[in-house]
Amino acid sequence: MTLIGHDDAWTQWREAMAGPRMHHAWLLAGKRGLGKARFAQAAARELVAQEGRNQSEGPHPDIITLTNLPKDDKEEKKREEGKPYETKRNISVAQIRAMQQRLNTRPTLGSRRVIIIDPADDLEKSASNALLKSLEEPPVGTFFMLVAHRPARLLPTIRSRCRVSRFAPLSDSQIGDLLDREAQDVDAATRDAAVAAAGGSPGTALDFVQRDLGPLNSLMREIAQSGDTNFVLRGRLASAMGTRPDRERILAALDLARAVLAGEITDADKSRIPAIVDAHAELVTLSAQAPTYNFDAGLLVMEIGSLLAKAANPREAA
Repeated sequence: MTLIGHDDAWTQWREAMAGPRMHHAWLLAGKRGLGKARFAQAAARELVAQEGRNQSEGPHPDIITLTNLPKDDKEEKKREEGKPYETKRNISVAQIRAMQQRLNTRPTLGSRRVIIIDPADDLEKSASNALLKSLEEPPVGTFFMLVAHRPARLLPTIRSRCRVSRFAPLSDSQIGDLLDREAQDVDAATRDAAVAAAGGSPGTALDFVQRDLGPLNSLMREIAQSGDTNFVLRGRLASAMGTRPDRERILAALDLARAVLAGEITDADKSRIPAIVDAHAELVTLSAQAPTYNFDAGLLVMEIGSLLAKAANPREAA
């Protein structure tokens, strides 16, 4: 996917590189799907590259990326085979300590090394505390880039040691242009629904198309507008989600439900707005909990449906 909407971030980064003293820790903040991780990888390559030194075309030995590992040996095998795999919910303290051991050696191809943590929101508490020590006393030539979808989840002491680069959502027209380039086979109705559901996130828009979220979107909108007094639509919503949805599909469904309610506010009469706002707030809470809580997928989907129904009819119990 072509990186778009990153002009301000690149300006900040390159001005800092050209300055007398590059800040040692950066927090890349913005909603999920804006391309922050891709930016981090590209920016890190610019930083570690040095004139006269050949740079690796593949994975760079001086760019260390910490992210969620496969959930178990079975999922690890899938990763090795290049198949989709489920990940652990957190980045562990063991991963941070292993990275810190590597900091005791010199960079391989030059004088600089970059540590990317993606997403830093998923750091275990003990991992955050361990990372803080490295941020307080970074080795010479070591730089940190923390990708964060929800920066407020990070320790204040970590945030205070980082220079923040914020990634803004794209416009609907930019999202539409992206889909026209990257997903040319989708029909006009699916394209428009993906733009509306994206909320300015190109990753969310592409995920909408690739995960075939159109049926979910239609059901969610129907529930949010008409309610579901006999639970029939909620049953269909559960069926559309699938019997064993993976973590990414669940997160995508939560994002979609929030986008549906955000769209409802525009045309809703004043009497419905408080219920819509309350339901949206509860979905925000669920979205924050979902990456780390061990929810039953079926019950979570029914809860999403109930919150949408409550927005349509404030008297309906969730």
